[in-house]
Amino acid sequence: QVQLVESGGGEVHAGGSLRLSCAASTNIFSIAAMGWFRQAPGKQRNLVAFITPIGRANYADSVKGRFTISRDNAKNTVYLQMNSLNPEDTAVYYCNLVTTGGAVVPGRMWGQGTQVTVSS
Repeated sequence: QVQLVESGGGEVHAGGSLRLSCAASTNIFSIAAMGWFRQAPGKQRNLVAFITPIGRANYADSVKGRFTISRDNAKNTVYLQMNSLNPEDTAVYYCNLVTTGGAVVPGRMWGQGTQVTVSS
């Protein structure tokens, strides 16, 4: 069973930056695609970005040019560098393993997430 622990959230002003981390306890991390998702209050959880095992990244249009996903396979950790944050980025952020054949589908188990709050 995969355990996912997200960290690095916090409160920032618009224009600020945060770096999120997600540690995954799985022995298939190095061959798994990883994704970051976010869920704002009253809204569904949406994909923000994902990264393939070899480091190819894809982003939601709303974060392109501002967010960067990366991974360290030696540490079983995936990161999300978030720059130029705006209030619309306020949400709980989650990571998960994903499958990418066609649609991007997350695993069934989720971590506790990390809260990101951006004030104007």
